[in-house]
Amino acid sequence: MKDNYYYATGRRKRSVARVYLMPGTGKIEVNQKEVLDHFRRDTLKMIIEQPLAVTESLGKYDIKAYVAGGGLTGQAGALLLGIARALVKADEDQRSVLRRNGFLTRDPRMVERKKYGRPGARKRFQFSKR
Repeated sequence: MKDNYYYATGRRKRSVARVYLMPGTGKIEVNQKEVLDHFRRDTLKMIIEQPLAVTESLGKYDIKAYVAGGGLTGQAGALLLGIARALVKADEDQRSVLRRNGFLTRDPRMVERKKYGRPGARKRFQFSKR
């Protein structure tokens, strides 16, 4: 990897994304695969490209990302945050646009833990009066 890149980390649920943003032609590589080879859904690709579309920098940067943990949706959310943070490092003027669209806010929601004596976090076993 070259020296002229911007690095940022994104997280969502149990997923962590390490994003390297460098000037280029708009190629996005996730875990050394094409975007659609890793995520397999157009909607997730759209989610990932949102910060680039809002800042009008879709063909300006190449992105190399490494995602781990969680499922595909969590990984896409982590990648979105990582890309947005890297864009801010690349150009500080983009911060207000990304902030306005909510791309710089980490989603704090996590899975609630399972409680003892119950089948899930909130679900209860069927009640029987007799």
